[in-house]
Amino acid sequence: MKYSMIGTWKMAFDGIIIGENILKNDGNVKTAIEESISHIEDNPSFNSVGFGSLPNIEGELELDAAFMDGNDLSFGAICSVKNIKNPIKVAHLLSERKRNCYLSSHGAEKFARLNKFEFKNMLNDIAIDRWNKEIKNNFDPDNLEAYDGHDTVCMIGLDSNKNMAVGVSTSGLFMKQSGRVGDSPVIGSGFYCDSLIGGAAATGVGEDIMKGCLSISIVNRMKMGEDVQTACENSIKDHIERFKNTNYTPGTMSVIALDKNGNFGAATNREEFPFVVASENLKTKILVCKNSNLKMEIFEPDEEWLKNYDYD
Repeated sequence: MKYSMIGTWKMAFDGIIIGENILKNDGNVKTAIEESISHIEDNPSFNSVGFGSLPNIEGELELDAAFMDGNDLSFGAICSVKNIKNPIKVAHLLSERKRNCYLSSHGAEKFARLNKFEFKNMLNDIAIDRWNKEIKNNFDPDNLEAYDGHDTVCMIGLDSNKNMAVGVSTSGLFMKQSGRVGDSPVIGSGFYCDSLIGGAAATGVGEDIMKGCLSISIVNRMKMGEDVQTACENSIKDHIERFKNTNYTPGTMSVIALDKNGNFGAATNREEFPFVVASENLKTKILVCKNSNLKMEIFEPDEEWLKNYDYD
């Protein structure tokens, strides 16, 4: 397959179209990933990523992002940053550094300023209203769940030169504790990519995803010979099975993956998980992974399904 892309949630659709246009014209996958995710970060309609996304318990937006080059395994990540317009761009630049490539909070913001990245107030009226309503409710900060219907935007790509890359961006759990960091910027948990094997990324409750390091788990399964869909399903299934030996019920978790040949896979412990794919053989489209007792079915939704899915 000449090129291929996959992204989490219905909100990835327009971004994937941007990336696909870059890849089909023999563009580099790293550019495609950055531009695709930047588009989503800029769109206030998507309230779990970038501008106008989900505030923490103090009413502030703290953003996380990461980027990985599958060719040399270099990665960059930032966490708990405020008012950086496009966190994915900062993470991409950090991935070009041998050291000091994962920065947090004020250090990441200082790096962004020194490198002339744009800053803006990332809160909008909708985000503030959402926070004001929630702060009046008796929510339990120890039992926060991923926001209904959407969460981290994750994208994995393959270009015509067999280069692979992955990028992720999120505002994290709604009403999270200040300084809380989930799986998204953590290599091996929220993302992983190796151009000789494939890439994977996760979305959902980060604390539970990190307990299984789901992204590297999927890539390692592909390395050992499992096809991409089987690797996704087995990683989710085995992780959920592990919790049966405890008194803990994990939160929602969903994964996507792309192998080195451009084949895709997805799995979830939600009832349904929408994602977006595109390749030289497949026009950009939304697909849905349906979970039935940890057995996955992937289908193309009809207009009624899309109309009823109003989360993002």
